Amino acid sequence: MSRPAHGPLVADLVAALDPDRVHTAAGDLWLYRHDASNLTGRATAVCFPTSTAEVRACVRAAVRHDTPFVARGSGTGLAGGAVPPEGAVVIATSKMTAVRSVDPVNRTAWVEPGVLNLDLTRHVTAQGLHFAPDPSSQQTCSIGGNVANNSGGPHCLADGVTSAHVLAIEVVLPDGTVTELGGEEPEPRGLDLRGAFVGSEGMFGVATAVCVKLTQNPPDVATMLLDFDDVADGAQLVSDIIAAGIVPAAVEMMDQLCVRAVEAYIEANLPVDAAAVLLIEVVGLPAGVAADVAAIRHLAAARRVGAIRVAADDDERALLWKGRKSAFGAIARIKPNYYLHDTVVPRHRLPEVLEEVYRIVERHDLLVLNVFHAGDGNLHPLLVYDARDDGVAERVQAAGEEIVRVSVAAGGVLSGEHGIGREKRELMPLMFSDIDLAAQAALRDAFDPRRLANPDKVLPTAASCGDVQAIPDGAWV
Repeated sequence: MSRPAHGPLVADLVAALDPDRVHTAAGDLWLYRHDASNLTGRATAVCFPTSTAEVRACVRAAVRHDTPFVARGSGTGLAGGAVPPEGAVVIATSKMTAVRSVDPVNRTAWVEPGVLNLDLTRHVTAQGLHFAPDPSSQQTCSIGGNVANNSGGPHCLADGVTSAHVLAIEVVLPDGTVTELGGEEPEPRGLDLRGAFVGSEGMFGVATAVCVKLTQNPPDVATMLLDFDDVADGAQLVSDIIAAGIVPAAVEMMDQLCVRAVEAYIEANLPVDAAAVLLIEVVGLPAGVAADVAAIRHLAAARRVGAIRVAADDDERALLWKGRKSAFGAIARIKPNYYLHDTVVPRHRLPEVLEEVYRIVERHDLLVLNVFHAGDGNLHPLLVYDARDDGVAERVQAAGEEIVRVSVAAGGVLSGEHGIGREKRELMPLMFSDIDLAAQAALRDAFDPRRLANPDKVLPTAASCGDVQAIPDGAWV
């Protein structure tokens, strides 16, 4: 174990924790310079508290020395939200993994922020419950990270994203005080500061415990795989299903390049010659599930569907979902690097936006895999490339910005679940006026007037004074 470097800040951190849980060696800091994005930073120290009191001590030490701090969970974020600002203290909550309590009658649980998403569901499976938000990284992402980015996942179409499943949060505020936002009662008194905190990307403090709402497992499930010779037909079917009054638990799309990469990995007999596939899951009482499956079959026939496959059992269902959730890893069979974007467009604009994405990528001589939450229009284009190729990084960045601009121009938004972080902060004026950004900055200042909690994230650099300039065409942050 490395010995901490000398200095008043580090000395205070060591006094609050102990030398083994305050890392300052160059190799340790190198590991925590980035999250799952392509952005990097440089920390002064990485701390591993195990309790609310220790988190509070870390925050107070950072504030006392006028040093920025950033909370970090598993580091699976894709927008640079957990990238340390220059010289920051990283407060890693990965050792705070206790499930403090479970109430199966009221379907709630108090968990610490380092609990992994899938581990929470496994913990309550015996009670017939699960935690509904299920990002593709759910085997490794933490509940604290889900709260920070208001994460979603394939099964959030009907149930909603993380904010719909968080009742209360124990928080160490940026001044080092501890408070509870929200509450277990149905309508807590006062302002909804819980709602403000969820999705705040570490700018409002550090979550040390979360009261989550648990969801009862459905009595029946049907998982369908539908293939199409035209991506537009599959995209149109998504709108048809919702317009018919059917709200599936999940509606996911993968295009041909993605299907081929996934099939090479999981060998699930996927239709690799199809232009696109839809993975649709409906849940409920058996009669209702059967009716929804029949209705979807009828609607799909009008959109020139190819084969329709319904998982025969839980094993086949799990295999199909393994394919969807391992898509990001499977692309390593094509290229060693990828840049994953996250925008949302209106469902009825999906076909035209997807066509434009393909045109953008072709213009920049790149490859794209499209795998996304089609039910709510949450696009996830994966630009795959080899970083060793000359000039490819610049082409990837330029293509990525064009995709964001096209999505917003279609009536969409900058992010669905990955957050803004550092990646898209200078693109915020595409969606928000000077007044909007000033209001967001004022809310941040209400929580953190010194702006030490994860600074330089989300808000454009000029937002503090309301002088926000639109970025020029072709610029990249």
